[in-house]
Amino acid sequence: MIRRFGDTPEPGQTYRRRVGAYAVLPLGRDLLLTRQYDPDPDLQLPGGGIDPGESPIAALHREVFEETGWRIATPRRIGAFRRFVFMPEYDLWAEKLCLIYQARPVRRLGPPTEINHEPLWMDARLAAATLNNPGDRHFAGLVARAS
Repeated sequence: MIRRFGDTPEPGQTYRRRVGAYAVLPLGRDLLLTRQYDPDPDLQLPGGGIDPGESPIAALHREVFEETGWRIATPRRIGAFRRFVFMPEYDLWAEKLCLIYQARPVRRLGPPTEINHEPLWMDARLAAATLNNPGDRHFAGLVARAS
């Protein structure tokens, strides 16, 4: 069974499953995060939805680059969680299945290519207390405690 974080599903609401790959990216004592500004400000682990026919690892590399401008190396899966949310940018009630990887940020190639995102470095312990969703906080905390 996959652990659930966040709100309980609303009775009678239909949710569409949306699988995504997300990265905890430690460098020294810091984590590389992304701040999304639209539709609302949101501090999160870089990552996102897996496109049809795309592998989770390919999606992880693509999403981290799009949201931070960084290339990553040596991703390894450290867990997964579910959360039930309304995604206003897609007008969608989603059951998000979040596959969490730890990887090494290796090089910034430029600014994010996805609009309304910016990379942000933050102390791992502070990130574990500050990230917007409890699943992200949980996995950032696991990595912070291990370092």
